[in-house]
Amino acid sequence: MDHWISVYETDLLYRAELIKDILNNEEVDAVILNRKDSSYHFGSIQVMVPPEDREKAAKIVKSIHCE
Repeated sequence: MDHWISVYETDLLYRAELIKDILNNEEVDAVILNRKDSSYHFGSIQVMVPPEDREKAAKIVKSIHCE
């Protein structure tokens, strides 16, 4: 998972979960990388995909318009 690529970034966990679930339903492996500090509430939450799924995932994310 070292070379996975971020296709979506937010500061809201529920949005990242939604994107991850949509990608998984479209047969794209996706995981959440939570870099948000729980004490100070800074940082971001990223949805990551393998490099081979980058283009497909980017098209799906672009079509969603959730922000």
